[in-house]
Amino acid sequence: MKRTLPVVLLSSLISVALAGCASSADTTTEAAAAAAAPAATAPAVTAPDNSAALQAAIAGSVRDPRNVARDQYRHPRETLAFFGVAPQQTVIEITPGAGWYSEILAPYLKDGGHYVAAVWDDAIAGQPKYRYDLNKTLRGKFAGNATAYGTPEVRVFDPKAPNFGPAGSADTVLTFRNAHNWVSDGNAEAYFKAFHDVLKPGGTLGVVDHRAKPGTDLEAQKKSGYLTEALVIQYAQGAGFVLEEKSEANANAKDTTDHPNGVWTLPPVNRHDAADDAKYKAIGESDRMTLRFRKAK
Repeated sequence: MKRTLPVVLLSSLISVALAGCASSADTTTEAAAAAAAPAATAPAVTAPDNSAALQAAIAGSVRDPRNVARDQYRHPRETLAFFGVAPQQTVIEITPGAGWYSEILAPYLKDGGHYVAAVWDDAIAGQPKYRYDLNKTLRGKFAGNATAYGTPEVRVFDPKAPNFGPAGSADTVLTFRNAHNWVSDGNAEAYFKAFHDVLKPGGTLGVVDHRAKPGTDLEAQKKSGYLTEALVIQYAQGAGFVLEEKSEANANAKDTTDHPNGVWTLPPVNRHDAADDAKYKAIGESDRMTLRFRKAK
């Protein structure tokens, strides 16, 4: 005899089954939706905007008007921004001369960072007279206006065995128009190694120098004061640096780099006949490479 389920019971079982199917379908749909949804991302980390502080330092009244007049050739805002110099950093500037960049960097770093002017050790006798004169000028500049400059450090080094401080102690090392001197003196490798030693892991080396045409031979570079980018990169990479980026902030397409007295023919040295003054003034200062290197972390 065939048995049948009561209608009420059968209806209940069907309802349960349908509910289960609906629940399973909902679960599947939710899972699919979750898989399709974009993964949550952490908020982007934005580097502090130091442009106002940097511009204030560049516009500072402490700067010599003769130095300000050269901003059109040296582009301090673009250059320092490219190198990523921040007010909280320890920055070492190599042989700053009479302090063209010191007038900007020392005030910029005085409240939260530390500016170090690395200069030739004037306790060492027998060096060219200009080195002693420049050191005296720089120290006098700092001593004459502590309110503007704070407490910058003048740190001496032996040019025959350069050492710029405790290993891993600096965030940034900067050198402006110096590398051609080291190449001429035959000790560029020692300088770049010392830069690498003093920088923290991940630290920056910023180099600006007169730029020779690619393929210029070494002796011509030594004589003219213009260096190829390839040569500077070779020295930096040999010391362990990685080339991170190049900038054309200090380029000058008017500079042919083939002047009778090398780069010193041009302003600001102007080693040329008075009759040619207008010619070289129209060119302006040299075409310069601007290279940013990084020490590996």
